[in-house]
Amino acid sequence: MDKISYDGPVVLAVLDGVGLAPDGLGNAVSRARTGFLGKAVREYPHVALNASGEYVGLVPDQMGNSEVGHNTMGAGQVMLHGIRRIDEEFKEGRIFETKAWREAIEKVLDGDNLDKNDDVWYNEGIGPATLHFAGIFSDGGVHSDISHLERMITMAYKEGVRKMRVHPVFDGRDVPPQSALVYIERFEEFIKKFEDADICLADGGGRMVYVADRYENDWQMVARGWDAMVNGEADYYFKSATEAINMLRRIDPNMQDQYLPPFVIVDEDERPVGTVKKGDSFIYFDFRADRAIEIAQAFTYWDFPYFNRGSYTPDQVYFVGMTEYNSSTFVPEHRLVEPAAFDDTLNKLLEENGVSQLAISETVKFGHITYYFNGNTYRQAEGEEFVKIDSYTEPFETRPWMKSAEITDAAIEKMEDFRFVRINYPNGDMVGHTADMDATIMAMEAIDLSLKRLAEKVDELHGVLLIVADHGNAEELLDGEGKPKTSHTTNKVPFIIYDNTKNREKYRLNKVKEPGLSNVAATIATFLDLEFPDKWDAPLISVI
Repeated sequence: MDKISYDGPVVLAVLDGVGLAPDGLGNAVSRARTGFLGKAVREYPHVALNASGEYVGLVPDQMGNSEVGHNTMGAGQVMLHGIRRIDEEFKEGRIFETKAWREAIEKVLDGDNLDKNDDVWYNEGIGPATLHFAGIFSDGGVHSDISHLERMITMAYKEGVRKMRVHPVFDGRDVPPQSALVYIERFEEFIKKFEDADICLADGGGRMVYVADRYENDWQMVARGWDAMVNGEADYYFKSATEAINMLRRIDPNMQDQYLPPFVIVDEDERPVGTVKKGDSFIYFDFRADRAIEIAQAFTYWDFPYFNRGSYTPDQVYFVGMTEYNSSTFVPEHRLVEPAAFDDTLNKLLEENGVSQLAISETVKFGHITYYFNGNTYRQAEGEEFVKIDSYTEPFETRPWMKSAEITDAAIEKMEDFRFVRINYPNGDMVGHTADMDATIMAMEAIDLSLKRLAEKVDELHGVLLIVADHGNAEELLDGEGKPKTSHTTNKVPFIIYDNTKNREKYRLNKVKEPGLSNVAATIATFLDLEFPDKWDAPLISVI
């Protein structure tokens, strides 16, 4: 058996949100002018990988996402993730046995002991302590699931809680772009069964402008959520969430849910119906970390420089996360489900073998190519370097090229100093989520230009370029009825081996049954001539 040995680096380019689908009106990938990718598929070894459902540790037929996609690539095996893990915890009832749940309920039930003379925190006229819930308000299953909220409300009611408020972060990305009323109606119907309880929606806003920032790209999103939930302040005030959506749709009939401006629900006296007060408990029900960690920090950090929280201190509200949102800082302290344990990751294998590593992306996907790829930790291995390029804060469809050129510049500048380089190009996912066909086509063309430049540098250094995607999106921007589709897909994703070195004759594609993203780590290890753990799934290549 011959040995693979590269003078240059092994480079992994992740085309975020670029899946495989038949050509059609909704396929921005096939409609784009992508000369480099087209040639790569024609002339180099390639295989379609499973990137959704049970192949990435989710429930069958659940669309893939960036978090589990990068986790799976970096772990080298299928781990239970997201909704699948949480569903099992609810099914077995373990969530309601946790210390976090027990204390959240107990603190609310003991709320009658609050000082009613504290006019700053006691919500006069509405009552003492409240159990609050917040998170992405849909059944998309990528960040959260509204059924989990319903189960928690049901159990809290059984345990004696009668006052609850929900702060919805409207979706429009993992579900149809104008589906907010569907989930509001579902919620309103659901709470009718609790006749003697005081349960309602308190405020809201779209996930791209309200609460759910990620990777510290725009802390003002979190500040807007704080102002609505804690201070009862927003751009708009309505008597109900249904009125809010209907009125905002009149202002802009094309507005997607993800961009709904913040609003607050008020009572007949124009008072906010559900601000967060001293003595309350607050459960954030997202199980995916990237859009939950910042609001968790806002409620739990004593040293908090990002915006003014007024007189708030973290001992005033009992904050609970669905799970741990940062395994390096263990935030939040109180959580309903412990995080999945990742060991024997690719990151650790490379460190143990003295392989230098470089990870590059722009802000919106930086955590995926670092934190998630490395097994939910920001700890850098010895010899590992992270490069973050600041993302634009403007809507992605207005600058669909995003920072693909700058990411490529950084890679070209640094790659000769590293044996393994991994890159995430966010365009297919971030622009694809808008369902703007022209913009997404342009995004794909920008990626293609960057890949061509990247490949030329790889050739110069006598390395190998592995092109993959973490899930689908840009290849399916129309649903079965021809309506805009903003969500991820269950389509397979490409894996292309761009190799112009003498090593190309030393290996062949493996006949792996149902190949998926879990086969990527062993493939990278094989290209680096490293032995990998037995628990990992097989590599996609065999050395001849």
